[in-house]
Formats: sequence, C-alpha cells, structure tokens
Amino acid sequence: MTNSRTIRSREQRTAWILLTPALLLLLFVFAYPILRAFWLSVFTRNLGTELQPVFSGLENYVRMAGDGRFWQSLWITTVFTTASVVSELILGLLIALVLNQAFFGRGIVRTTAILPWALPTALIGLAWAWIFNDQFGVVNDILRRLGLIETGINWLGDPTLAMIALIFADVWKTTPFISILLLAGLQSIPKDLYEAYSVDGANAWQNFRNITLPLLLPQILIAVLFRFAQAFGIFDLIAVMTGGGPGGATEVVSLYIYSTVMRYLDFGYGAALVVVTFLILIAAVAIASFLLNKYRARSSGAI
Repeated sequence: MTNSRTIRSREQRTAWILLTPALLLLLFVFAYPILRAFWLSVFTRNLGTELQPVFSGLENYVRMAGDGRFWQSLWITTVFTTASVVSELILGLLIALVLNQAFFGRGIVRTTAILPWALPTALIGLAWAWIFNDQFGVVNDILRRLGLIETGINWLGDPTLAMIALIFADVWKTTPFISILLLAGLQSIPKDLYEAYSVDGANAWQNFRNITLPLLLPQILIAVLFRFAQAFGIFDLIAVMTGGGPGGATEVVSLYIYSTVMRYLDFGYGAALVVVTFLILIAAVAIASFLLNKYRARSSGAI
C-alpha cells in the first residue's frame, strides 16, 4: 500500500511538473488580458479626457446598464449563436453518421468535407457576400433560372435575410468541424455493442438512441462548448459580409466592442464591455456544461 501511494505521489508530481509550463502560458494568455481589461474598465479614457485615464469606479458598468445598443447587440449575438450551433450540431451529426459508414472513396470524402473549415474565415465571408449579392449573386441567379423570382433579392440589405445569410455561411463553414469531432467519437464506440443489441432485435433507431447517442455525449459536449464560444465571439465573418448592417441588424457584441474601442476611442467603456461579455460567456458555458453533463449521467445510467 505504501509503495503504491509513493508511486502515485511521484506520478502526480511529475504530471504537475509537465503541466506547469502549459498552465503558466494559459495564465499569461487568458488571465492577464482579462485582469488588464477589468483594471481599465474602472477608468474613463476617451477623447473627452484627452485619452488620459481618469478613475471612475463602476461608472462604465452603470452606463452599460442603460446602453440599448449593447443589449441589442447581445440579443443579436444570442440569436446568431443559438441558430448556428443548433444547426451545425444536427448537420454535423448527420454527416458524421454518413462518414462513419464503409463506402468506396470514404477517405477522399472525409478529406474534402473538412476543407470549408480549413479555409480562412475572411475569404469565406467575401465569397458568401458575392454569392448573396442582389445584382450578380449566384443565389439570385439560380432563383431567376428556376422562375421563383423576377428581380434580385437584397439578401444583405434586409435585416432578417441578412441574419439568415450569415447563419447559412457560418453553418457551411463550421459544420465540418463538428462532424470530424463526432466522427472520432463514433469510431471509438465498440462494434460489439451494436452486434449484441441487434441480437435482441433492436433496429437502427434503437441502436442510435440507446447506444450511439449516450456514448457520443462527451464529444457532443466538447463540440457544443467549442462552437458556442467561437460563435458568441464571432467577428470576421460578419465584419466582411455585412459590417453589422443593415442599420445595426447584424451587429454582434464583438463588432460593437470594436467600434467602441477602435472607432470612438472609448477605451474604458470598451474594456467594461469586454469584461461583461466574458462573464456572460463563462456563465453560459458553465450552465450548458452542467445541463449536458446531467443529461449524460442520466443517459449513461439508462444504458
């Protein structure tokens, strides 16, 4: 017993020694900017103060509570994130199930499927802005050839259509990321489970519901949390396609923060926006993780 404890203690010390450089790097990369932003948020520093920091306490946070533009951008971010992540999860799972099957050329299909995610987001934004162009875009051209429209639809000039176009472009680009994560999870599920369950007369849906889905929940959790954090902080795709327009209808929080800091040079208020957005994101990820883990525990107990 003593020897096993000694060995375990040595392994833990070795693990901490190996992890310390990575933890210090993460602390520097993530913790320092947030602490720096919090420090700047308690100062007023803009053109009105000649860019000199003036201590203002919680004044920036009080200002934020009555900032309608911030709350609107937060709502737009929530709508975009929810629609994108849900769509990507459903499509990614379907694609992963298909790619997990044995068929001729599967390796080529898998390699091709990941290409949209590997391409630069700014380049994707330019391509989709051209595709949805109201005068010479591909979408309007196809609709005209099918006889569904006579004049071009201003996809990026209408608030609702612009949001749909952005969600479509984001889903097209990032669904492969989720499908590859879920495909890795599918390949880790033992085939013996399906064979044993099939002996009892289970069909394909029962296999998916009682074996695939519960055992795939860890990968689903990781995929959802990653994509939620990325979609909530999206900037480049929307900046390239709509710039937050029309009339601020697609201005997400990251674009509002960018405008506050880089366009209006309001550094103190911009830092406060960063802090609050970060706290909201952490809270949302924690709640989502708790709910998914709870569902995972209940599903695992039902197997």
